[in-house]
Amino acid sequence: MPSSLIVLAFDTMEEAEQAQEALIKGKREGMLTIEDAAVVVKDAEGKVHVKNQVARGTWMTTGVGGALGLLIGGILFPVGGLVMGLAGGALVGKFMDLGVDGKFVKEVGEQIQPGTSALFVLFKGANPAAEAAILRQFKGHVLQTTLDTDAENAIRQALGDEPVKGWGG
Repeated sequence: MPSSLIVLAFDTMEEAEQAQEALIKGKREGMLTIEDAAVVVKDAEGKVHVKNQVARGTWMTTGVGGALGLLIGGILFPVGGLVMGLAGGALVGKFMDLGVDGKFVKEVGEQIQPGTSALFVLFKGANPAAEAAILRQFKGHVLQTTLDTDAENAIRQALGDEPVKGWGG
């Protein structure tokens, strides 16, 4: 099942985090599968703050690395093996690039206006009906998505954002 990225902008500093919490609740209820999420807030002074949820893949590879480090290093130096395994696992997770690209998150953070926020969500597969139902309680704008046009427009409509018109239309 391919992943889908949705990047949303909100007019307040709090709303992206509130939308993220609502989506995570939908995940807990089995409506969505979220692989990674990040909230970017630009305060009134223009300083960008990134609140990133650690990707599920990074946690998995860190745990696997820790277990291997403990197993291999357990005989020679148990504590050092565990630490090296955890660090190696996190590095493997980073190289596997499972999640929202940090550079892209920072670029969007620089582009949004002071006093606003953005939400990045990487879904495993897409469930536009569930996503739209959850996001309906928020007012926002779609900045970018990998969804097809119909799914994107459903999300835009739920947020009160105008659907993108085709070229020449």
